[in-house]
Amino acid sequence: MKRSLRNNGLSLFFLALFLATAFGQSIAGRSAYNEQQLEHGGQTVSWGRYVTSSDYGQALLENWQSEFLQFMFFIVATIWLVQRGSNESKPIEDIGLESEEMQKLGPHAGRNSPRWARFHGGLRRSIYSNSLVLVMSAIFFLTWFGQSVTGWTEYNDEQKDHDQPTVSWATYLGTGSFWEETLQNWQSEFLAVGTMAIFTVYLRQRGSPESKPVGAAHDETGASG
Repeated sequence: MKRSLRNNGLSLFFLALFLATAFGQSIAGRSAYNEQQLEHGGQTVSWGRYVTSSDYGQALLENWQSEFLQFMFFIVATIWLVQRGSNESKPIEDIGLESEEMQKLGPHAGRNSPRWARFHGGLRRSIYSNSLVLVMSAIFFLTWFGQSVTGWTEYNDEQKDHDQPTVSWATYLGTGSFWEETLQNWQSEFLAVGTMAIFTVYLRQRGSPESKPVGAAHDETGASG
């Protein structure tokens, strides 16, 4: 058990943080939602009812989709783009998809290499070679769709509260409300990735693989501490 916890400590730590903050968000969100309901003469809802509501779903999904969009773009961008001196970039000489030998594909695969990496070309190897960005992209589009549906429901509920006509899902996608909520999350994610790429050129954190060694030169690219 101790070895399992140690070997999976990073993922378990962030899973615990995710569950704790998602639960905290549901408590705070329900409180804020019920306050608004009382202000408008509506009925309060239970915690169970709130976490299955479009209000909670939209708040959750609009953040999830922006996170996976960030990962999707970062994964693809770092294939072809580099930042000299950044730990978030691979070495400048390795720009591109890299050789089969470097990627341990086909005849260069090791004994413990994933099975699909051992294939000499073909669809399965192609899929596995791009599986990370494919999964990240799929999650992004699913959560973005989920955000649009829950946001559409919330938008129409507000329209009804103000005796205004409701709109179709397609019409909602063209509203300023939808894009304001979407872009405010996207720009923060792109800012975070961009600053991290630049900060790791000049700043260090001893012992973290997200930083290069403390004594590494500023122009050393793709090193890990």
